[in-house]
Amino acid sequence: MRVGAGVVAAVGAVGLGQATAAAAAAKKIPIGLQLYSVRGEAQKDLAGVIAQVAEMGYEGVEFAGYYNWPAEKIRKLLDQHNLKCCGTHTAVTTLLGDEFTRTVEFNKTIGNKNLIAPGIPGNMQPTNKQAWVLFATLMTELAGKAKEQGMRVGYHNHAGEFDGKDGYIPWEVFAGNSGKDVILQVDIGHVARAGADPAVYMEKFPGRLTTVHVKDFAKGKPDPVVGEGEVDWPTMFRICEGAGGTEWYIIEDESTSQPMQRVKTDIQNLRKLLAKYHA
Repeated sequence: MRVGAGVVAAVGAVGLGQATAAAAAAKKIPIGLQLYSVRGEAQKDLAGVIAQVAEMGYEGVEFAGYYNWPAEKIRKLLDQHNLKCCGTHTAVTTLLGDEFTRTVEFNKTIGNKNLIAPGIPGNMQPTNKQAWVLFATLMTELAGKAKEQGMRVGYHNHAGEFDGKDGYIPWEVFAGNSGKDVILQVDIGHVARAGADPAVYMEKFPGRLTTVHVKDFAKGKPDPVVGEGEVDWPTMFRICEGAGGTEWYIIEDESTSQPMQRVKTDIQNLRKLLAKYHA
């Protein structure tokens, strides 16, 4: 790694320890929250949830629905609490035809560049390998259109994309046949739940992990908070901060028990894990 003059000066002025801290800070990836984690609370009081999320230390939010709020009002709320929109979970159908322009305009207004499909509609669900290739082609085309607007398109996995019972791994087919501009939003917990190694699939497609869903997994323990499962977090951080090209860590917690408290614990634990990794 090329060391800049600022780092050299820091070594001379304040010593190696603080220089190391400065280098770690330079790698810092901001932490966002997928608001699906607190969907019940957000439905009742989005403004209150946004205020609490900002107070917890989150730097951004990813939407999975807008709770009937107009784009201008959402942007004002985010700006009020110094939060960025780090992504939206956007149905594939809202990226097709005339809906594409409306979706792009809405997301530009709220300050979002990352349009992530959270799944595939039933009538478009691939049922064989070739269908996955066709879906990859569609997403590549949509990513090209989005790029012209300064935006990006991606896909978020679930456990099913790692089922190899038909002789192929759907995620491998999709990732391998989609263009480099298609974000691969790996949900670490879902990959682990499928019995696969997240590191294998994250390293296999470098530069495409623009946003990553931080979620833990433990056998026999549903929905552990971040850091209380079996995921090898140092390896995840190494990939994300290296070849993965990750711009946001996005926590998603699927438990419905005390969601606001859980997402607070999630970010506290993630910060501790990152501090230990960078020490």
